Formats: sequence, C-alpha cells, structure tokens
Amino acid sequence: MSSPRSSRQVRADKNPAALPPGRTIAVQAADGTRLHTQVFGPKDGYPIVLAHGITCAIRVWGHQIADLTSDFRVIAYDHRGHGRSGVPKRGGYSLTHLASDLDSVLEATLQPGERAVIAGHSMGGIAISAWSDRYRHRVEQRADAVALINTTTGDLLQHVKLFQVPPPIQQVRVQAARRALLTFGSVPIVGPANLAVRQFVHMLAVGGEADPAVSSLICDLFAKTPSASRGHWVRVLVDSLGPSHINLEGLTVPTLVIGSTRDRLLPIVASQRIASVAPNIAKFVEMSGGHCSILEHPAAVNRELRDLVALVTGSAGGVAELEVGS
Repeated sequence: MSSPRSSRQVRADKNPAALPPGRTIAVQAADGTRLHTQVFGPKDGYPIVLAHGITCAIRVWGHQIADLTSDFRVIAYDHRGHGRSGVPKRGGYSLTHLASDLDSVLEATLQPGERAVIAGHSMGGIAISAWSDRYRHRVEQRADAVALINTTTGDLLQHVKLFQVPPPIQQVRVQAARRALLTFGSVPIVGPANLAVRQFVHMLAVGGEADPAVSSLICDLFAKTPSASRGHWVRVLVDSLGPSHINLEGLTVPTLVIGSTRDRLLPIVASQRIASVAPNIAKFVEMSGGHCSILEHPAAVNRELRDLVALVTGSAGGVAELEVGS
C-alpha cells in the first residue's frame, strides 16, 4: 500500500520553477557559520530533514519538497559554502564540520524530544554517516530513520568512473581522477572554461537518459557555488574518503539506501557496500540512471521516503525488510 499522496506522479521531465512558500530559520553552526535553513509544509507535520549534495542547494530537492509538504514538515538547509549559507573561515571544511552542521540544524528546527526521518543525497548522505559516527549519542534522540541516496562512506577515487584503464595501471587512473576532480571542482565558470566544466559536470552527475532540464539545473547550481568552496569541499571528500570508510556502527536506526546503476560519480557498488554494513538496513533500492536520482526519478524517491516515514510511524504501508532491487 502507498501513503496518502504517493499515487500522484511527480513529472521527472520538468524541474520546479520555484520552491513553495517556506519559513526561514536562523541556524548558526558551532563555529559561527550561518546555515541557511528553510521549513516547508504544515507546522505540526511529521518532520523530514533533507541534506543536499556537493555544489547543490536546497532547490535541488524541489520535487521532493513540492510533493512531501502536502503531508509532512520538510526541513532543508544549504551546506556551508553553498547556496545562501555562509562561507566559513579558513579551515572550516571537514567531515566533522558536515556532521556538526547537521546536528546544529536538527537542534534548531526540531522540538525537544522530536525525531525525524533524515535524508541525504551524495554529500548530504556523507554528512548523515559522519554525524552518526561523531554524534552517536544523538542518533536515536533525533532520528527515527535515515535515507542515504547516491552516496558513499569511502573509496571514492577507487570507484569514480572517469577513465577506463587496465587493472595493472589502476593507480594511474586513481591519480588522474583525483587531479580531474580537484581541477574541475575549483575552476571558475567563466569564458572558455564554461562549456568544458558543464560537460564534465553533466558526464559525472546526470544519467544519459535524463531530461536536459536536469543537467541544466545541476550545472546552474554548480556554477552558483563559489569556486573556493567547491575546491575546498572536493579536496575534503577526495582526501577523507579513502580506504578507511566512515564507521556506520552508530547508525542504529532503520536505514534506506538508494543507488543508481549508471552513477559514474558514486557508482552502485558504494551503495551496495553501505547496505551490506549498515546495522539496521530497512531497504536497498537500485534505480536506473545517473547520480541525481532525486531529479531523474523523483516520484520513485518520494515514494520510498513516504514508505520510510510509514515504517517508523506505524501508518499504513511502509517497508519491513531488506529488498534488493525495486
């Protein structure tokens, strides 16, 4: 069975022109960085918290916010150095900052004793994983469940699909991938670089069958993220997500994992690993397409998030056990 509005299909071929009306909440990170946070939907609705991916902003969740706010209170924020959030001082970029910022948003937007479903795409999923490791005592206080979408906990350069090379020179490929990510991640989007960077972003982030509007939105958000912030975050992820994975032992609440079969940036193997090691897996879903499943298959992602809420709140529908594929 599906929850109240899951029968309404959200069109994947058009991106929402604007977010619905929302309430801006003043959130300050532990180091003083301002975190732009908005709350949508009914004030007394069950809370769903959304954390976006690298070089994106709240607007990337447009399909989810438009759909879920009919029944739930949706809380979304811009990571530091993204969107309308502040740019941190030197040294203000790390997995610890990602975890701490999420905790600050939860503290500022949830009522005492209130718990939420927390969903993260790409770097947003990394933020959730890092939070569950560094704030283990807070997980069951603030989360009923989490959704990790097109994300990873480590081995980023081993799996990113930029170049195909024979196994004997695999390390050459890894180093080339590192240089390419660092270069394209920090280059200003001006002049002749514009087209090359947009092609690179499209290749990494968007599936070949996606509507051109998806690529246009992702490239626009990439261009609007300050190049210095992009560069700092790419370096953090490349250098932090190596052979040693983020420890998920603290992620004790039900966990939904979504991966995409043609994801070049964080391939499906990363999601498969998370599903195999998460201590309380609720469901593992493989979707077609590229890295941006929240834009390429919004109706399917929305349905999974609704089912996850149903599971933890005891309402009709929901998932009960691990399902490989969907």
